[in-house]
Amino acid sequence: MQVYSDEKAVANALAGAVEAPLERSCAASDRIVVAPDLAGIERIEARFHGKGFEPHRHDTYALGVTMAGIQTFRYRGEERFSPPGNVIVLHPDELHDGGAGTDDGLTYRMMYIPPELFLPVTAERGRTLPFVASPVVEDPRLARLLLEAFGNDTIEPLKFDELVEEIASALLDHSGAVQMRSGRLARPEVLRACDFLRENLSRQVSSSELEDVTGLDRFALSRQFRQLLGTSPHRYLVMRRLERAKALIAIGENIAEAAFAGGFADQAHLNRHFKKSLGMTPGRFAALAGRHSRRDQPPGS
Repeated sequence: MQVYSDEKAVANALAGAVEAPLERSCAASDRIVVAPDLAGIERIEARFHGKGFEPHRHDTYALGVTMAGIQTFRYRGEERFSPPGNVIVLHPDELHDGGAGTDDGLTYRMMYIPPELFLPVTAERGRTLPFVASPVVEDPRLARLLLEAFGNDTIEPLKFDELVEEIASALLDHSGAVQMRSGRLARPEVLRACDFLRENLSRQVSSSELEDVTGLDRFALSRQFRQLLGTSPHRYLVMRRLERAKALIAIGENIAEAAFAGGFADQAHLNRHFKKSLGMTPGRFAALAGRHSRRDQPPGS
């Protein structure tokens, strides 16, 4: 049965994570391993003792697998716990923290998927973006899909599309996503705005430029952005800047230089947004990532 296949694949991945050379060499230290970007998806493996992150929000889906230890976090007013093999599903813009639930520490893998990657699947089904009520899900198939994404650095476009579609479909199966309301949704225009913002992170972008790119006035674009992606154009831009700055810090770039390259006015400007959106300061992230960040292979490969 397929379920058995998924369970066996997840069990093998969990065993590999615990026994990998990286894990053995760093067993006593907290760290974050940043994998190479996968078609716009950020991926990390993290190990923590005690508290890992202060309360913060992403504008992406945060999807992960608890690899070892007990993962605990506060989400939607409740304390949550995830044992090894379970899937973590955090919806965009939901406040949460994170850390280890026992003195043994915690190892988990997490990926951050932009909501716009799910739009083709939700459009085909006539559904809104998936919202999974329980942030801790026992689903070997979904865990296998996520671990497969962690295990790939280079992936053919067709395979990548299939993987994203399967992940989105699994989330829709778990969610209470409702049918899309009647009326035109400006998906192509919003996606053009996303592309334009990604291409212009290092400078100020005006509303009039987005109007020219999309053909929508700024108020209509803002409404469509929120309805489709759950965020505003400006917050989308700031979060993409943070992704760029974080990637540079992870490979050893000076924090002030990373702030400039990311489009922030100065280091203080980066610090404010970094802590609010990622739950730690750039300095702490740099210390945790440090020499453990790898650009040539993903976590667990």
